[in-house]
Amino acid sequence: MNVDKNLLKEWDKTYVWHPFTQMAEYVQMEPIIIERGEGCWLVDTEGNKYLDAVGSIWCNVHGYNVKELNEALCQQAEKIAHSTLLGLSNVPATILAKKLVEITPEGLNHVFYTDDGSTAMESALKMAYQFWQLKGKKKKTKFVKLDEAYHGDTIGSVSIGGIDLFHSMFKELMFETYKIPSPYPYRFNGTKEECRDYVLQKLKELLEEKHEEIAAVVLEPLVQAAAGIIVHPEGFLKGVRELCNEYDVLLILDEVATGFGKTGKMFACQWENVTPDIMAISKGLTAGYMPLAATMATDRVYEAFWGGDYGSGKTFFHGHTFTGNQLGCAVALANIKLFEEKGYPESLAPKIEYLYKRLNEELSELKHVGDIRGKGFMVGIELVKDKKTKEGFSWKDNVGRRVSRRIVEKGVFTRPLGPVLVIMPPLAISEDEIDFMVKTYKEAIVEVLGN
Repeated sequence: MNVDKNLLKEWDKTYVWHPFTQMAEYVQMEPIIIERGEGCWLVDTEGNKYLDAVGSIWCNVHGYNVKELNEALCQQAEKIAHSTLLGLSNVPATILAKKLVEITPEGLNHVFYTDDGSTAMESALKMAYQFWQLKGKKKKTKFVKLDEAYHGDTIGSVSIGGIDLFHSMFKELMFETYKIPSPYPYRFNGTKEECRDYVLQKLKELLEEKHEEIAAVVLEPLVQAAAGIIVHPEGFLKGVRELCNEYDVLLILDEVATGFGKTGKMFACQWENVTPDIMAISKGLTAGYMPLAATMATDRVYEAFWGGDYGSGKTFFHGHTFTGNQLGCAVALANIKLFEEKGYPESLAPKIEYLYKRLNEELSELKHVGDIRGKGFMVGIELVKDKKTKEGFSWKDNVGRRVSRRIVEKGVFTRPLGPVLVIMPPLAISEDEIDFMVKTYKEAIVEVLGN
């Protein structure tokens, strides 16, 4: 489409309502309108290039304009772009379902397709709720969430969220939940192990008292992404699994951000050999190409919905128009094939080690860098007023956004999480690109906050 670039900017400011964006502020700035992608770089209508340090918000895996993924998309489009999964099936959705069962933790044998992370989590909640209703345990209707949790923006997923900035506005629409502290070692007065044990004890106390009314515990395994890349202490996830088993409560894991190699394993829960009862996946499922998600369930969950006929009342009355979309499923299959050909995620280990080496060399001594934390390619850099006391910045300081804007001006695209700078690039990023990215972050921090 040949449209004048200045006209595009005018239309963008006039007609497009951007997500998580204060539009009155946005329209005062010069819009960046992306025209194409090359490898791990975004190119705007002005010809400016930006290394994508956050993988188009954590979904891009192999970079942009990937030959194998382009071909899979085009070949499927020449057959059929979409047909319903309500009462019909299709070739790529069927093959992909089998493949997902093979690569996810053992026991997740059933695949329910949706559109994105929010709808995958919404499906998981309704699935867990109806499971207990079908089991005759009508009181088990509540969910347990972590403080600072984020699981999407539909009303169900907002209800199990814990970030006040995002969620408090909608409290009158949300259902009641139980909340336990997040295991946040940097902000805990004690060791990582003490932090882990403290939160597990809080969960145990809650389950001891309320397990008869709790349907499921919900969390992101190992890393709470939107909370500021909070990395959970080793053994926390396994401890939660054990407590869920002990008190007969389902475990729902949100692998939307953590899945598909981001932590150095295909799925984060595989670090502790944990199989959830229900697991949501999206983002990296199609390598960032297409909207597609899946909610996976064990035999125990699936079989509760098994009825003799439609009138049994055991049907899962839930679905979406584009469930099992052929284009998305075809690209997802090509994505998984690329994982296998590249030896991902195992072959990423040296590059992950190099990333943290460069981060520690360049950023660890800066006076306003309080914590550099991460798992695999999920990295958070927490900016603080005082490194020694860990005193944080006020939201009015707007420090994360000020530094991130400077990073973008210098040719690297990123988005902060409050005072936490985020790095979550495509897995395909090179060591030279890592050098450029880390150098740019350092320069921006020093220019905005001093060294």
